[in-house]
Amino acid sequence: AYAVYKNNEIISMKRKEYELLLLFAQNKNRLFTREEILDHVWDMDYEGGLRTVDVHIQRIRKKLDSSIIQTVFGAGYKLHG
Repeated sequence: AYAVYKNNEIISMKRKEYELLLLFAQNKNRLFTREEILDHVWDMDYEGGLRTVDVHIQRIRKKLDSSIIQTVFGAGYKLHG
């Protein structure tokens, strides 16, 4: 199990959610396309579509804060900070 802290409370996360959040945290304010996110977080032979990135970002937003990851329309996502 993976976890992060929010206001001294432990928030449980799934592995891919944690890895995705870590990617953003290590690259604050850097814009990532969905394709780049798949390359960094999922295996190269991943067969799923780009929508899986959107679903995982929605889960992170629900667990932590809806504004933590910013959507840049037509481009991708970045950690707001």
